[in-house]
Amino acid sequence: MATSTENAPIKITPSALSQLKKIKEQENISDDHGLRVGVRGGGCSGFSYVLGFDLQTEKDTVYEIDGLKVFMEQAHALYLVGMEIDWLEGLNNRGFAFNNPNASSTCGCGSSFSA
Repeated sequence: MATSTENAPIKITPSALSQLKKIKEQENISDDHGLRVGVRGGGCSGFSYVLGFDLQTEKDTVYEIDGLKVFMEQAHALYLVGMEIDWLEGLNNRGFAFNNPNASSTCGCGSSFSA
């Protein structure tokens, strides 16, 4: 398990950060947990995003973004570096959005991509 004081390879917008902190508080998630950001095979475009609170594993690099612990496996950084996580709250869209410069294509729902 590596800990990084460097800048995280991803960005989380203030609206997404606010929503994540609200979820953590509402769900009574302990401080042992951090936000897991990653990818997994699957989805209509090849990869799906992983976003949720989890415990740290030995494969994780730990970042801190505005007081929020973020866990990411180093192997996933290749697909996620430069990505921005945003929170949308509008008439047509409500939820987390992934703006990933590494994605060569995305699906209509925005939760999977190919690289």
